[in-house]
Amino acid sequence: MNTRQLCMVIDLNKCLGCQTCTIACKTMWTRREGREYMYWNNVETQPGQGYPRGYADKGGGFDRDGGLRRGALPGEGDYGTPWDYDHEAAVMTGVDPWLRPDEKPVWGPNWDEDQGQGEYPNSYYFYLPRLCNHCSNPACLAACPRRAIYKRPEDGIVLVDQEQCRGYRYCVAACPYKKVYFNEATSRSEKCIFCFPRLAKDLPMACAQQCVGRARWVGYRDDADGPIRVLVEKYAVALPLHPEWGTEPNVFYVPPWAPPGFDADGRLSTGSRIPLEFLGSLFGDGVSRALKTLESERQKKAQSGRSELMDWLIAHRHAEMFKLG
Repeated sequence: MNTRQLCMVIDLNKCLGCQTCTIACKTMWTRREGREYMYWNNVETQPGQGYPRGYADKGGGFDRDGGLRRGALPGEGDYGTPWDYDHEAAVMTGVDPWLRPDEKPVWGPNWDEDQGQGEYPNSYYFYLPRLCNHCSNPACLAACPRRAIYKRPEDGIVLVDQEQCRGYRYCVAACPYKKVYFNEATSRSEKCIFCFPRLAKDLPMACAQQCVGRARWVGYRDDADGPIRVLVEKYAVALPLHPEWGTEPNVFYVPPWAPPGFDADGRLSTGSRIPLEFLGSLFGDGVSRALKTLESERQKKAQSGRSELMDWLIAHRHAEMFKLG
């Protein structure tokens, strides 16, 4: 039984889509064969198909009665077959730069980056970083017949015991976020480990430490003075992704605020450019309240210079974003 739960909050209003977090993760953890094209952390464009492609429609998680929902395995095409470029040929001859002309790629990480939806001048999109949620009720753990997946009691981090794992991939199908990967080289499942070796040295996760937008906060759920309590509970502006899947995620998101769109006459409309219904489909019923709180606190900060919530979200001091004790 867990005694504490480590959490992360990501402010989507500050995410630049620069993939620094993705590269930090890859640099830190691509240390054995089979991980070259494994993305424990990725930043996808929403609205979009996500990564792996169409993960939100592949099932998994729990139903309303608490039973495991049937999930499907992403196919190779959903991850995207790696390819190489022939840069010299592309520059000198103008031909397609693929080294395998009969296998032109049709999908890969960030394939639909910056596309979004809507038409000018009301087009819209935002970036959504995703990693393992280290859920309080992890479907991957419930689905594993080998009991190879477990939560550390001291911090709630979900890990895969590589000695116990036999590569059945029930965990991959059961995770509704499809953030468990199968390593073809080792025939074992692998996933984000929340950088627990760094935590042992009082260092935050590589993705959080290297975020140039200061968009990630890390702390424990029970820390009364920490960022998780303030953002998730006190002001309720940080919400889980797809709470309806029943896994009780411990990565939370501050939903993106958007300027209004334009009507047919070119005047500002009253509604947000990003449809509230779409944000609700991602983050649940709390979106409207969270956005209203963000707007009122922004106005308070602008008028008086004082807002506890805005001071946390602005993150004047980088070190205060991470409370690991």
